[in-house]
Amino acid sequence: MKDDIKNKIYSLVKEYFSDETLFQTDRVSVGFPCFDHNEIISAMDSLLDLRLSQGPKVQKFEDDFSAYLGMNYGVAVNSGSSANLLAIQALIRTGRVKPGSEVILPAATFATVASPILQCGLIPVFVDIDDKTYNIQPSSIENAINENTGLIMVVHSLGCAAQMDEIELISNKYNIPIMEDCCEAHGSEIFSKKIGSFGIVSTWSFFVAHNMTSGEGGMINTDDDEINECLISIREFGRLKEQPNSLPRFHYSDEFMKDYDERYVFTQLGYNLRMSDIHASLGIEQLKKLDLINKKRNKIVDFYNENLIKHSNYLQLPTVPKDSFHSFYGYPLLVKKNKLFKRVDIVRYIEDNNIETRGFMGGDLSQQPAFRNEKNVIIKGSLKNTINIFENSFFIGCHPNITEVQQQKVVDVINRFMSSFDI
Repeated sequence: MKDDIKNKIYSLVKEYFSDETLFQTDRVSVGFPCFDHNEIISAMDSLLDLRLSQGPKVQKFEDDFSAYLGMNYGVAVNSGSSANLLAIQALIRTGRVKPGSEVILPAATFATVASPILQCGLIPVFVDIDDKTYNIQPSSIENAINENTGLIMVVHSLGCAAQMDEIELISNKYNIPIMEDCCEAHGSEIFSKKIGSFGIVSTWSFFVAHNMTSGEGGMINTDDDEINECLISIREFGRLKEQPNSLPRFHYSDEFMKDYDERYVFTQLGYNLRMSDIHASLGIEQLKKLDLINKKRNKIVDFYNENLIKHSNYLQLPTVPKDSFHSFYGYPLLVKKNKLFKRVDIVRYIEDNNIETRGFMGGDLSQQPAFRNEKNVIIKGSLKNTINIFENSFFIGCHPNITEVQQQKVVDVINRFMSSFDI
């Protein structure tokens, strides 16, 4: 009876998603969840079985995603921001990063790359980025290193892999660990190796607009046993690590507690940042499609590049670094210095034609209200490229739900804007 009802429900869901025009809109969005019936049925399966919190699907998602990266461990959490917070806490608590030390990171990135550094009592050191890849400059990293440097935080911006060969050389030279923020770069590679598998830890976001999504959610990956155990504990209140097959459970004892239930023993200060099985069920299905989704993104980028290259005197188009696979979270454009128009002009025109745009994340975080008055923030170097991108760049969508008609519309709108200046 139960299975018959489930099958009827699932059949209706599959029929509902059979209409390919179901989620098409007039507006060309920056991001969109590339779902079909498989994600919905997987989530409904958890709901109908009353698997509402962290359970077996979270474990499967952790295992599947870790295997995809070639990493030993994955710890799923409720967001990419939480992933950064927990990863930094675990690095401090396991002694990999000294309390109060400096963390080198790109000045142009998202707020919750930098916020957890301050929240964990470390010192963010903002350095410049490359003006082609929008990623942290290896030379800027080395120029910022001193005796108090504790961590190099690499962000693979908009799906473009950072120069990990040069960054690893710097890391090894000065014995400073690398943390990779991969929240925008699912499936990206450099030297045929998945990004997220270079540093001591990597962090991921599965927000709804990203290349793969669980609605909300995040992940931390590592090969380090001690870091993994710390992450598992502080993700869930700072609990004592659960002992497998330990019955009866009333066996925890120390000088203050006698034969206490191990499920309510807290060995360190922690959080509640768990992922639910419902969210994990979406992530499991999305991971199966990730490579195909990324190929479709690249095809759209190729179409845009082929049709907009004629404007390269005024617009800097994205490029793919050598030996890299770029997963293109978005399609970035940078308005070159000219006397005809500014970023605000082209962005308004594009938006007026029902095409969404976004600025480059936080732009220059050192100029953001939350950070510019923080006394424990260091700016190293001129941030010349950061400022240029902050003032002149934006990006549009390139996700697979953008139809061929919409892709042509994007090109036509930009062409019309440029032709208004007889260029």
